[in-house]
Order: sequence, then C-alpha cells, then structure tokens
Amino acid sequence: MITLLLIFLNIIVYFIVPYANYSSFGLNISFFKGDYWQILSSMFLHSGLTHLILNMIMLFQFGSILERYLGKIYFLLVYFIGGILCSLLSVVYIYFFDSNVNLIGASGAICVLMGYFAFLDRKSTLGIIVAILLMSFIPLTIGVNIAWYGHIFGFICGFVLAKTISIKKCF
Repeated sequence: MITLLLIFLNIIVYFIVPYANYSSFGLNISFFKGDYWQILSSMFLHSGLTHLILNMIMLFQFGSILERYLGKIYFLLVYFIGGILCSLLSVVYIYFFDSNVNLIGASGAICVLMGYFAFLDRKSTLGIIVAILLMSFIPLTIGVNIAWYGHIFGFICGFVLAKTISIKKCF
C-alpha cells in the first residue's frame, strides 16, 4: 500500500511540476544557499517518462517485498531516512566534484531499498551489486548523464541501515 502510494506521488509530481522548476526542486549547489527542501523534493522529480517508469518498476519490485517484510511504518522510515541520507551524501559530492549538477530522481531512495534487501538476503547481494553497477555506469558509456554516485550512496545507506537497525525476522 505504501509502495503504491509512493509510486502514485512520483507520477503526480511528474505531471504537475513543470520541468522549468526542476532547478528549484532538484538537488543542486543552491542547497548550500538555503534551498534545503531539495533534499526531499529531488526524490520525486524525473527527467522523462522513461526515467519515471524504470524507477517506478524498481520501486514496485523492491518496495513491495520490503514493505511486507518491514511493515508500513518501518518501510516508510527506511525509504525516507535512507533517501535523505543518500541525498546528503550526493550534495556533498556535488559541492566538491560537480557543482553544475541538478540531481533528480527516486533512484537513490530505491537503491537504499536494494541495499537493505541485499543485507537481508545475502544470496542476492552480489547480483544486486552488479545490477547497481550496471545501471550506474552503462548509461554513461552511451552518453546518458546519470548520477551514478547517488546509486552507490543509496546502496551503501540501505546496507548500513539494515545492518544497524534491522528488524530481527527470518527472511
């Protein structure tokens, strides 16, 4: 239910927020000038329909599983706390390495879920790492600008969250 709500919110934001406002709501260097809402708002923006659809497929796949496993409240906390941590790490990267970036997309928060799942199901860890590396670097080889570091940061945040505050259940 929460997963479907997150998907619905992403779709609504995609169709409501004009692309021209992405510089105000995407995560960029203006965060350091007081645009702190970008940490959260950037998680709901997408560069195009393909970007939105691919992210929502991954959110549905991992979100559905983890929501059932963790429960609605804890799942929501993992998604948002992990997504915000990922955004904070990404904005530090932007500050030091690429101040021209305007980061958008739910990918970081989704990779948090993937990292959390990889911790819970150790048999899938290597496969998920490979998937994250492929989705992070293959687009770059064909000229698609992608925030690869957001994917990596998200996975790490999810794995660490699961390791430090994991609900003790048998998976």
